[in-house]
Amino acid sequence: MGTPEFAVPSLQALLRVHEVVAVYTRPDAASGRGSALRPTPVKTVAVAADVPVFQPKTLRDPDVIDQVAAHDADVIVVAAYGLILPLGVLVAAPHGAINVHASLLPRWRGAAPIERAILAGDEVTGVSIMRMEEGLDTGPYCVQASTPVAEKTALQLTGELASLGAEALIEALGRIEAGTCEWRQQEEAGVTYAAKLEKPELLLDPVLGVDEALRRVRASSRRAPARAVLAGHEVVVAEAMRAGDGPAQGRIAVDRDGVLLGFTDGALKITTLRPQGRADTEATAWARGARLAPEAMWEGLS
Repeated sequence: MGTPEFAVPSLQALLRVHEVVAVYTRPDAASGRGSALRPTPVKTVAVAADVPVFQPKTLRDPDVIDQVAAHDADVIVVAAYGLILPLGVLVAAPHGAINVHASLLPRWRGAAPIERAILAGDEVTGVSIMRMEEGLDTGPYCVQASTPVAEKTALQLTGELASLGAEALIEALGRIEAGTCEWRQQEEAGVTYAAKLEKPELLLDPVLGVDEALRRVRASSRRAPARAVLAGHEVVVAEAMRAGDGPAQGRIAVDRDGVLLGFTDGALKITTLRPQGRADTEATAWARGARLAPEAMWEGLS
């Protein structure tokens, strides 16, 4: 059971090592020009592998629960599915349902663990293979794998954790099959929650420090991007780095590599940005077109 790109490595690993009797994924969604219906990344892989695909809008329907049980699977694997699993589904297989969760539980239970780890300045994050319960990511885990957060963006970290999760999943299933899996209860003292990011949380503002601003850029996505107003132009900051010397707080400068924004304790250099209604572009090219004045200012969005 999975939907986005994050779940694809786990499905591919399962297809190599185990028998996958069915795949559940979210219904096809409209996207792109013409709003054509497009299959989920997981569905695309499953169809290519000739695995039966099911796309219910909810798993709470008794008929859907009976359908899941009828597959007679040994275990249900979940990776970023996007639907709540009711108790009837959680107990539909002898070994229950296990989840590939993108954090080192009990830190960052919830929907956006990768982005929250970046925003919080965590030095390390990882994946946990956990046994699912009715609570939100409360179940015990049997395998964890970690990686440094460093200067990675949410997109980069998502890809890395997807691969780590697939490896950890195969290891966990091997232990389950061999009867050697030891489930470790989560320590309540370390629990934090990773709610979905809201757009205001990623806004850039001159009152921020450089480190906080850079974390917002790295944690951003198409759904919740890092945005600012540069000399009256609203833009999305797609890629940025720390600058050495730079303008004063609230000021803008341009060099051959990018557009520099002044914060409270230094400057950030934007290398790629996205003007409203347009595609990503090099920041220097945008600056030439915008004809920035020598005393140009920037500000946050209200």
